[in-house]
Amino acid sequence: MAAASDYLEDKVLDHVLDVAAYPQPTALYVGLFTADTGLESNSPTAEVTGNGYARTVVTFGAASSGSSTNNANVTFPTASGGNWGTITYAAVMDAASGGNVLFYGALSVAKTVTDGDTFQISTGQLTITMA
Repeated sequence: MAAASDYLEDKVLDHVLDVAAYPQPTALYVGLFTADTGLESNSPTAEVTGNGYARTVVTFGAASSGSSTNNANVTFPTASGGNWGTITYAAVMDAASGGNVLFYGALSVAKTVTDGDTFQISTGQLTITMA
């Protein structure tokens, strides 16, 4: 994942510059998207919905050299009752539903999720980099 949302950029700047505190989220989730529409501006419109889809909790290891990777598999529920479409983007969010986009990026390979498929991001395959 290559980009922080405008929302997170503002929160981090305000926090570091002692304008306003930014409390640590209590949990982080990965959301799956069929397009990048609205991810930068924190108003996404292309998140997968229905057919068993739900955002899934993600955890990260300590950052090193400006990067951190997920430290456990992120396994989504099995698509059931229909397809999810072609997943092209993922985002780290601060809530299981609603909430805010923190980081987002394109998948290195788009993945079509059909009824009965289980989408997984393996340990170490989701990288957040701040440069």
